[in-house]
Amino acid sequence: MEKHISLIGVPTDIGAGARGASMGPEAMRVANLASVLESHGLNVIDRGNLSGPPNPWQPPTDGYRHLPEVAAWNETLHHAVHAELALGRMPIVLGGDHCLGLGSISAVARHCREQGKQLRVLWLDAHADYNTAALTPSGNIHGMPVALLCGHGPALLTGIGGTTPAIDASVVRQIGIRSVDAGEKRLVHEAGLEVFDMRYIDEMGMRHTMEQALSGMDDNTHLHVSFDVDFLDPDIAPGVGTTVPGGPTYREAQLCMEMIADTGRLASMDVMELNPALDVRNRTAELAVDLIESLFGKSTLMRTAPPARVT
Repeated sequence: MEKHISLIGVPTDIGAGARGASMGPEAMRVANLASVLESHGLNVIDRGNLSGPPNPWQPPTDGYRHLPEVAAWNETLHHAVHAELALGRMPIVLGGDHCLGLGSISAVARHCREQGKQLRVLWLDAHADYNTAALTPSGNIHGMPVALLCGHGPALLTGIGGTTPAIDASVVRQIGIRSVDAGEKRLVHEAGLEVFDMRYIDEMGMRHTMEQALSGMDDNTHLHVSFDVDFLDPDIAPGVGTTVPGGPTYREAQLCMEMIADTGRLASMDVMELNPALDVRNRTAELAVDLIESLFGKSTLMRTAPPARVT
């Protein structure tokens, strides 16, 4: 796991259906993310916030809301993430809404192609985010980034990074899913996405879920975690714009993060959809920081030796 961390704030809710996620990066800073990571011996540089167009808050045009603005933010993020990876640093993207996963993951995929690495993406989310303009009347692009990464959508977005599709659906493991539109469900099945929904977690447990999601990786695997805070049950994480009941509990989420840490292969990360306007005294941001800390060595268990790696 990389010991040099770069925090990249992306203060926009350009792809969302509710305002407020643009304040997410500052909420994470208020929750002391940098100092918490430094307490684990990590070298942390906060690159500050990227700049981009303001949110015009307009209805969709040809099925997409704010398409040029979404493209501009994601192009800027793509180059910022790629630059950090080229320096041998681990980028942690502080969103912002989850449309930004397009810029972040396309940059990671580009880096993997250049370095000859295999990519694994863990998509921790209540939603599959595999919508298209034909399926969603809202046109909100934060519901589309996985589909866009897999090549479904306008070239302005699918072509970010110069390769379309940016990724193959086979590299994605979706965890915690519990809200999928009917048409979206059909596309997910057609794409062959590997989805560990909440029923799977209920029946099989988080440990088995994570063993499956992390299997097949080796020392040449770049592991990217895209963490939408609405992955968590809203009882513990109210500060998101699209709450869905029935998500992972605190302990399930901690186990998820600890098992990712146990692999030693985490190399980049997004933290998305934190909405301080809907939070209670920054409670959700503090929980997110707590869980991120578990990715970097904090454990609730007293161990005399590290656990065996998941392979």
